Formats: sequence, C-alpha cells, structure tokens
Amino acid sequence: MNIRTFAVLALFLLAPAALAQQASDITLERLYGSPEFFGQRAGQSRWLEDNNGYTMLERSETVPGGFDIVRHDPSSGGRDVIVPAQRFVPTGTTEPLPIEDYEWSADGLKLLLYTNSQRVWRTNTRGDYWVLDIADGSLKQLGGDAPASSLMFAKFSPDGSRVGYVQGHNLYVQHLTDGHIDQITKDGSEKLINGTFDWVYEEELALQDGWRWSPDGRSIAFWQLDASGIRDFLLINNTDSLYSYTIPIQYPKAGTTNSSGRVGVIPAAGGDIVWFEPSDDLRNNYIARMEWAANSIEIVLQHLNRRQNRLEVILGSARTGEMRTVLVEEDSAWVDVQGRDDFRWLAAGRKFTWVSERDGWRRVYAADRASGDLLPITPAETDVLSIVHIDEKGGWLYYMASPDNATQQYLYRALLNGKGKVTRLTPATQPGFHTYNIAPGARWAFHTYSTLATPPVTELVTLPKHKTIQTVVDNAALKERLAGLDLGETRFFQIDIGDGVALDAYEIRPPDFDPSMKYPVLFHVYGEPWSQTVVDRWGGHQYLWHQMLAQQGYIVMSVDNRGTPGPRGRAWRKIVYGAIGVLASADQAAAAKAVAEWPYVDSERLGIWGWSGGGSMTLNALFRYPGLYNTGMSVAPVPDQRYYDTIYQERYMGLPSENAEGYREGSPITFAEHLEDNLLLIHGTGDDNVHYQGSEALINKLVQYNRSFSMMAYPNRSHGIFEGPGTTRHLYELLTRYLNQNMPAGPKGDAGS
Repeated sequence: MNIRTFAVLALFLLAPAALAQQASDITLERLYGSPEFFGQRAGQSRWLEDNNGYTMLERSETVPGGFDIVRHDPSSGGRDVIVPAQRFVPTGTTEPLPIEDYEWSADGLKLLLYTNSQRVWRTNTRGDYWVLDIADGSLKQLGGDAPASSLMFAKFSPDGSRVGYVQGHNLYVQHLTDGHIDQITKDGSEKLINGTFDWVYEEELALQDGWRWSPDGRSIAFWQLDASGIRDFLLINNTDSLYSYTIPIQYPKAGTTNSSGRVGVIPAAGGDIVWFEPSDDLRNNYIARMEWAANSIEIVLQHLNRRQNRLEVILGSARTGEMRTVLVEEDSAWVDVQGRDDFRWLAAGRKFTWVSERDGWRRVYAADRASGDLLPITPAETDVLSIVHIDEKGGWLYYMASPDNATQQYLYRALLNGKGKVTRLTPATQPGFHTYNIAPGARWAFHTYSTLATPPVTELVTLPKHKTIQTVVDNAALKERLAGLDLGETRFFQIDIGDGVALDAYEIRPPDFDPSMKYPVLFHVYGEPWSQTVVDRWGGHQYLWHQMLAQQGYIVMSVDNRGTPGPRGRAWRKIVYGAIGVLASADQAAAAKAVAEWPYVDSERLGIWGWSGGGSMTLNALFRYPGLYNTGMSVAPVPDQRYYDTIYQERYMGLPSENAEGYREGSPITFAEHLEDNLLLIHGTGDDNVHYQGSEALINKLVQYNRSFSMMAYPNRSHGIFEGPGTTRHLYELLTRYLNQNMPAGPKGDAGS
C-alpha cells in the first residue's frame, strides 16, 4: 500500500467524527489565512432629504465589478435602480469606477464620486473625485492636471454648481459648467496647512476635513495650521531600498511645541481673508471645532486651552472678525470637545444642543445662543453616549444611553423642552449593542444590533414603534459557520474589588469547562480613558481568537477599570486624571487577585495581554505587581508617557512641566527593574502613532537591569501591524505560541483540592 492510499484510507476511517471535530475547531489558518469568518455590512446609504426613502450603493447584476445606486421606498418596499453601473464608465474605458463613497448634490441632479483612495495616517482621505450629471449623463474627473489620488474632502457647493476640495495644502473651487478652477489659497505647504490638519489634530481631535461652505455658497471657512514650530520625528525604513531612508512626521510630544491654529473666512472665488484668532497664544490653545452658525454671516468655534480643562463656545462675525463668547465649560480634570453630531442648532439658530458633565453626568442641554443659559433635556444621573437625531418638528431628541449596564447601548428619546419622561425605543428583548441611522422626520431608521458573540444584523425599522420593515444584512452565512464551531460560554458580570467598587468584566470559558478543575486565565486589557474592552458588541476576529484559546483550555477575561469611558458618571471616568497607569493598573491587579481566589482558577497561571494602551497596561501590570501574572504580551505600548503626543497625554495628565512626578509614576519604564515574569514585547518599527522609540528605551532599561524578555519588531509596520502579506497571521501565531510555551493551556488537578 503506497503512502497516498494509506492517507486516503486513514481519512475515510476518521470520518465523520474526526472531521466534525476539525470543523468545530478554530485555527489560525481559518481565522487569518482565509475569509471564512468575514461578515457582511450594508452598502453606503443616504437618506433622501425629501423624506422619500434612501439610496444605497449595491453590486451590479449586469456589470462585473460595478455598482448601481438604488433608490428604496420604505413605505412600499419598492426598489428602483436610478443610476446603473454603466453610467460610471469613463469615456475611453470599459471598466466602471470602483466607487468607494458618493454624495448627492442638494438638488439631487448630480453625484460626487470618490475612488482610487490612498491612506493618510489612519484612513483613506486622499483620492480621485468625479462628478456625474444625472440629466446629460456626463462623467467628469475633478482636479484638472492634479496628480492621481491627490484631492481631499471634496464637497458640492449648496447650489450644486461648484465643488470645492483640498489639494497640496491649498483650497480650490472648480466650476462644473466649464471646468474652470479657482485656487482659493496660495500659501499652502508642508508647514502651512490649509483646509486639513497635521498628525496630532487628526489623531486626537478627530479633525480631518478642515473647511466648510457657507450656507449661501458665497464663502468658505477653513482652518490654517502653522506647523513650523513642530519638530519632525523620523521613522527609519531599512528594508525598502538598498540604503535606509527617513520619513519625517510632524509630531509634537508631550510638553513640546504644537502647531498654531486659526480659522479664516474667504470669498468662494478667492480674495481677502477674515481671520479668527481667539487667543494671543495660538500654539497653546486649540480651535477644536468650527462650523457656520446656522447662517452665512457667523461662524461658531469651540476654543480649547492647552490643558483642555476650559472650553469656550465663540461666535465670530464672518464680515468683521469680531468674536463673542457664548458659553464656557470648565472641569478640574478635562473637558470633552463636542462632536459634530452632538452640537446641533435648534429654533432657527436661536439655540443649540450642548453636552455637559457639569452636574456629574453627561447630559444634553439646550443652550441659548444669546445668553448661554442651559435648559436640561435628558434626565439627571444618567449618561448620554451620543446624540443620534433631532426631530425638531416633532419636538424629540433621539440619543444613545444605557443607564443600567455600561457594557451596552440603546436608543432613547426625550422631549426637547426637557419635560416628561424619556422613552427607550430599543426593544427590551434585544439586550446588547445598538446603533441607528435615523431618516429626516424620524419615521424610519437603519438599526444595527449585535452582541459580543453575535455578528451584526442591520434592518430597516419604523420609529417610534421599532417595527422591522426589512432585514438589510443578516450575516446568516457567518452565523451558520459560527454555529458549527465548538464555542465556550461567554458571560458578563462584575468583580467586587472592595471599597464599594465593582468593575465590569466578561469571561469566555473553555467549551468543555469542568468547574472541578483549575484553569489558566488570560486577561485582555486596555484600561485607558479612550475606550472600553468590556462591551457587548460583536468582537470579530479577536473574539474568535479568544475562543480559539478557550478551545485550547484557557479562560479568557477582560475587565474595565475605573477611568475607562463607560456611562458610569463623571467621577468614574475622571478619577484617573493626572495619574494615568497608576489607579488603572491597581484596579486590574485587584481584579486579578479576586479572580485568582475562584475555585476553578489556577492562580499560578494568570496571563495578561493588550495593544497600545493595553500594551502599556500589560507592562504596568508585570512591573508593578511582579509574581501576580505568569506571562504578559505587550503590543505597541507607550512605556514612557513623555514620548506620546501633546493632545492625548496632556488631556489626561496635564503638562509635563506641572506634573513631572505623575508622568514618571504613570510610566511603566520607571518600574522595569521589577520584571520577574515572562514578557513578550511586540512593536512595528514604522509606527507613526506610538513610536518604536519607546520600546527601544524600554529594552535599554531591561538590559540595564539584566531582565530576561522576548521581543519581535515588525519592519515598517504601523500601529495596527497589518501591512504586508502574512503579517496579521504571523503576529497571532507568535502570541499563541508564546502563551502556549510559557503558560500552558488546559485544566489541572481538582478545584476542590
């Protein structure tokens, strides 16, 4: 019998039990070497302003690789292809444009198409733009002779006759009738940035698109940053050419010089600029938000001081440059900037929504434009997560909240006059995490729902009754594949760490869990004020990797310490101010000690891992609490807080010059000499966010103290460590192997012994 015949016979004899077991097992090959567990998402949809339904980008059934734009009528269920993919084929070519996004002109007669995009820092914000005229069918590319993929943030003018955009740090306006291009600003450069932002403004203030049409289309308001004072941080590329070269990044580290920022208003055809400089020290203040103030004669600014504990709402005259402060928000810790969705005009511009923690809870108020007086809309002692929609005609505010469970979120509505009781619209039969995209008039909404273990479902619902009209994406195929896996039980709970403090947590148990045995526990951590890990929302591939570890015999847990941004009140979130890394790691250690006492937990096999802030938390856990954790895996950490950027680190720690001891005490590198457990350190050398420099400094410390550790550097990979073929699988192979070798899986002994 030859080897091949024997192998075929062996496979036959193993079936079906062995094959069924293989199909139920999660492997790294299945997770990161194939698209098996990829889910579906709804195509880009746009509600029509006339309240007659929505349009959606959908795969064409007749043009391979093409997309149709389809209009849907929720009332009748009708579906109409209004722009077929054939119309997206440029003259002289045979292939349709690979549309990545689209925008309708206000009159619905033109389409602005975005394609051929390129990554800028985190997201693809630079690309090509085309305009399709619905009436005559013409399809024209914008930008004239501009290089490919060089236009940013293109937008129709309010009347649809022009498109403005940013190119090469300058603003341009192109006339659609004849293609004529007006260059609106002419001084843009790498150091003088018009209409967009430098690295730190984008990363930490979520600012990318830096210009706005006035409502009448006659003027443009825009940010200008002077980055000449920022030192460049040099990333070194050693592998993409025979000789290494550097990549300069404008990156202000904590305590160093920022860009100076101001806002200008300029005629849409070019001309003199009216500048707004609400401070005489532009480098130590931020214009964190800017919009037109519900008219074409005033703009509204959110002006934030460098310590980020004072936020002013300022109205400025677009004609004279005169400014008036309307409202001031202050906090002994930090103040959160209002997002575009949270700041909305009411009562024909006489009022605006304002989200404040001034009474200890994140509540929505109606602020008077003239006086700044505040009327509370949402109830006391309840945090609002975000504003979703305002139906001013109906008198309703729609918002997300979860008063009783910080791991979930639901849709509520309240009367804009602040009277009456609020109503939860999300059905009580659907615990988990919900998001909504509500139509004008609030008659319909796209509703997306998931849990940690359940992939998202997107459906069209009516409001306020929340009746399902149509399921848009059900992820049925992914759910079927998940149903064939041998998955462990997932449960959410709270851990009491004493002094009346209960921390939210979840636990994934092995599928064959036996409470009479003792299991190793791996904690997944983040712990910074930026985000939570204990959220009952679809966990994707990371959740499935955790389930793979559970199949191997690990319990996987995550705990949210105090200072994470859950809806548990201001005191919960801001107790960590000035001491990031200290209280948070103490909470994590207290939770680990509590879990170590459980009868089915092996206290000698506690592990911890995390990425970015979670990488820092992992280091703090190992260095501050030696012997508590057997093994730690730290990915892309910040070992020394002085090395991180101004806006993030100073928001939560204050200025290094005023809190030098806090920066020292909060940095894991300070305690590196205490390492006595297994440590794997992983970092991308091309990380523009959390620089590889920090890990190199930590390596020097560990060498100085003769501490043993393992490390992996991924050449030229960014903070997400995903660039290049095979990278993600390699990384998770490394994490899995290191964990298996240093903290073996599987139960041991008798939990009662």
